[in-house]
Amino acid sequence: MLQMDEPVKEKASKTSGSSCVAAENNRNKPTYCVTDVPPWYFCIFLAFQHYLTAFGGIISIPLILSEGLCLQHDSLTQSRLINTIFFVSGLCTILQVTFGVRLPILQGGTFSLLTPAMALLSMPEFKCPAWTQNSTLVNTSSPVFIEVWQTRIRTLQGSIMVASVLQVLVGFSGLIGFLMRFIGPLTIAPTVSLIGLSLYDSAGEKVGSYWAISASTMALIILFSQYLRRVPIPVPAYSKTKKLHTSKFYLFQTVPVCISIPWLICYLLTIYDVLPSDSAQYGYLARTDVKGDALSEASWFIFPYPGQWGMPTVSLAGVFGILAGVICSMIESVGDYYTCARLSGAPRPPKHAINRGIGVEGIGSLLAGAFGTGNGTTSFSENIAALDITKVGSRTVILLTGLIMILMGMLGKIGAIFTTIPTPVVGGMFLIMFGVISAAGISNLQYTDMNSSRNVFIFGFSVFSALVVPNWITKNPGYLETGRVKEVDQVLTTLLTTHMFVGGLLGFFLDNTVPGTRLERGLLALEKLQLEDSGSNLGTEEVYNLPFGITSYLRSQSWVRYIPFCPREDHKSQSEDSIVSQNQKSEDNSPIVISQVSL
Repeated sequence: MLQMDEPVKEKASKTSGSSCVAAENNRNKPTYCVTDVPPWYFCIFLAFQHYLTAFGGIISIPLILSEGLCLQHDSLTQSRLINTIFFVSGLCTILQVTFGVRLPILQGGTFSLLTPAMALLSMPEFKCPAWTQNSTLVNTSSPVFIEVWQTRIRTLQGSIMVASVLQVLVGFSGLIGFLMRFIGPLTIAPTVSLIGLSLYDSAGEKVGSYWAISASTMALIILFSQYLRRVPIPVPAYSKTKKLHTSKFYLFQTVPVCISIPWLICYLLTIYDVLPSDSAQYGYLARTDVKGDALSEASWFIFPYPGQWGMPTVSLAGVFGILAGVICSMIESVGDYYTCARLSGAPRPPKHAINRGIGVEGIGSLLAGAFGTGNGTTSFSENIAALDITKVGSRTVILLTGLIMILMGMLGKIGAIFTTIPTPVVGGMFLIMFGVISAAGISNLQYTDMNSSRNVFIFGFSVFSALVVPNWITKNPGYLETGRVKEVDQVLTTLLTTHMFVGGLLGFFLDNTVPGTRLERGLLALEKLQLEDSGSNLGTEEVYNLPFGITSYLRSQSWVRYIPFCPREDHKSQSEDSIVSQNQKSEDNSPIVISQVSL
């Protein structure tokens, strides 16, 4: 990441409307805050950094989905999926920063929807025909093959679009605040951790395709992201105070750098025929020419559009499965908003901004379904963490990142290049990525009292049951067939084979029914953390107002007070006051020590 130099703080303080001026005494305050605009060359540079940071998480989703969509041997369609998800992610990022929560928060694909999508595609009626697994039998231009994969993605599209309507309603109606009262760390921890744990099989297959390359990929990612992550690379920079000088660029933290070296090694081993050319031999999948001539066949420019795979269809089982992922995505996003506000020097997000952010994310998932990414959109935690390193929280940078992602989504050759990443390189990346997702979920337990046998029981039982139940149902597919209503059978199968749904439901039910204090459950710690975030940055809440004079017009209307997502004069609600009083009482009885970690 690029770390801005200290002298440019003077520029930030002079910017009108800056929201971080009041945070002057905070040693962790950003150099550029939400409303500040860095010099144009820094904006471009930082925007590309955010793009590279999100790179790994975004391209992973189409690569995993291609297996369930029967597209393992159709690299050209895979490249179009990659282009589409980049295009939609950029579009949704611009919508979120402009009309949503208005924080510098990047939007991208979500693994929360990937798990139920794979559960749906693994059902008997959606399993890929045997001949699609054999590259010699697949004719990618055949109408039969096209109908095979398009039938599946259209079903996925329709299910995502219907489920995303719930997120739109929950966000714009203000129901998200009501739901969060009942969702604590013991619900979040098993739900999020099982997103990563449920994908172990997909990661294992890719890692095992050639262990030597996979191991080298993992070693390089660990070396760069952990040991060298604070080692800066000097790059030329210019400022009015220092003129031409060098600045710090934390190159080793970007995902493309971590995978480019093993990717290059595979390319060299391919052109010198070191790797076997026979598809039946071990190590063949490490070749970079496995995907055929996707790069030469791909168009230079493409333009993704809604309905490009045909008219979406709806599966009741798919809708219920995706709903579980949507709920998980909303929970994560609320935590991301608070963290992003703190790191970007903004005040604590008011309720109307959170409601609007969740609602716009729902619109983003609706667009993602319509365009046919096979996924939805959510806030990217990786890019929020980058704000802490760069000390640049300007939303102008994220807006520019959105434009770059749209541009990259329209370059067909870019998507085709990504499909040439060898399978074992992808496997090494997955092993690291899914492990971090699992650990991020478990880290929510820090807010609870894990010396409590109640909490140990709830978390352990939820996670273990979520591993056992889906595994048993997968091995006994006919057990849930009632023989009467096929749709009910499909819904039950999809839900009970979705690990995070089983774990999240058990955690939610037990945490809200088994007796336990709010301190023991971790609810007071979360509330105190949010209040500490709001106390560290005392800037004005005008940063959350809608652009283009919309807020000024709305405030002149009397009916605005009844709209949960519209900015109002009295941002502080009674519920927030009650939180303050509750925490003041709790501080008198028992101390709470928490670290600043994103949900």
